[in-house]
Amino acid sequence: MIFSTSPLALAGLLWVRHAHAAYSIATTEDIKSSASQVAWDLVSYYHGNETGKTPGILPGPPPLGDYYWWEAGAMWGALIDYWKVTGDNSYNNIITQALLFQVGPGRDYMPPNVTASLGNDDQGFWGMSAMLAAESGFPDPKPSEPQWLALAQAVFHTQADPDRHDPSCNGGLRWQIPLSNNGYNYKNSIANGCFFNLGARLARYLNNQTYADWAEKTWDWMAGVGLMDEDHNVFDGAHTDFNCTDVNRAQFSYNNGIFLLGAAYMYNYTGEQKWRDRVDKMVDSTIRVFFPDNIAYEPACEERMTCTVDMLSYKGYVHRWMSTAVQLAPFIREKVMATLQVSTEAAIATCKGDATGRTCGFKWSTKAYDGSKGAGQQMNVLGALSSLLIPDARAPYTNETGGTSRGDFNAGSQSDKFDGHKTPPTMADKAGAGILTVIVLSAAVGTFGWMSTGV
Repeated sequence: MIFSTSPLALAGLLWVRHAHAAYSIATTEDIKSSASQVAWDLVSYYHGNETGKTPGILPGPPPLGDYYWWEAGAMWGALIDYWKVTGDNSYNNIITQALLFQVGPGRDYMPPNVTASLGNDDQGFWGMSAMLAAESGFPDPKPSEPQWLALAQAVFHTQADPDRHDPSCNGGLRWQIPLSNNGYNYKNSIANGCFFNLGARLARYLNNQTYADWAEKTWDWMAGVGLMDEDHNVFDGAHTDFNCTDVNRAQFSYNNGIFLLGAAYMYNYTGEQKWRDRVDKMVDSTIRVFFPDNIAYEPACEERMTCTVDMLSYKGYVHRWMSTAVQLAPFIREKVMATLQVSTEAAIATCKGDATGRTCGFKWSTKAYDGSKGAGQQMNVLGALSSLLIPDARAPYTNETGGTSRGDFNAGSQSDKFDGHKTPPTMADKAGAGILTVIVLSAAVGTFGWMSTGV
């Protein structure tokens, strides 16, 4: 939906929608109706299609607004899933505009204006949204524009470059891409999770073993370096300064979710027992740690509400990814959907619609509005509602089962390698890195401020 409506008319329309706010998951139509309201309220945070604004991004980054570049990329994925399960194409134009405007000159989701906080995970979230567009049959761009599949390949190919997988810690991706960025000396689970996830999905979509080999190599690296244990707990990351022996054991739901979904793609692609076992164990771990009483919860930050703006959006991704995993690995359906049903019921109980406005909260376990509001909170509830419909929607396409998006095995070959950034760090850089190390080693809570500089 492109907001060309006059402010007065738009205010009137919003008033009507506020007046009719009601949230229910009793029937499929109730779920779709509730999702429609939540999607509208989510998109109200976006102003990139207004005159003078930048298409594709949410207000930010701080101090210009609350949101880093990556979260908008994640939001477009949430809205693609919403379109897929409801058929509501109201937002398709702004989704397309956003995903194409932010590709950057190398058509690889590395636009120069976000270099100062460009992480492998930030780039990865935009790539996963492009991949979702290809798998969902989202309308293809004009032939002259970058294509969804090629964009996903470009992200993966740039991350598979030897420069990104340096020998420190025996491999693996660093959090940040340019050496000059704070966090370059940190190898974390979400950066490697995005890479693993894309590799598994590209392997299945293209029936290409090379992508699968990279995915398996990444899973093995995670286990070998200690960022994933035998019980399939996934820990946040570790520093190259210590050869990744200083594992930060903070656990965040999206780390489990991204590896669960990738494992389900690998199982679907290979049919191998080891991937079935990994999916099963990852489901059990995810529910055990992040769904106490079957309600989504962020144990690292929620109790004392130390969550950053980034962290306030994780629950929705996990709901959607667990639900999509059901499509790819149906043997997990019963335990996953029983959990997601209870969690979604709690999620919508945090939504309110009254004279003061309409919004959804964050602490779902309260089953009441908690005063928290933002794009992440809306995205969470939209993801939860969508997750109840995803298992019965069409399975993700491949290029042999209905996918129409065009790929490019040379995608990413013209990308910026940031060679200009690969200079010895200044004293200020070293001081910043030292401060980061002290923060991470002190306590998990202390990591949150610097971790929010882009996923």
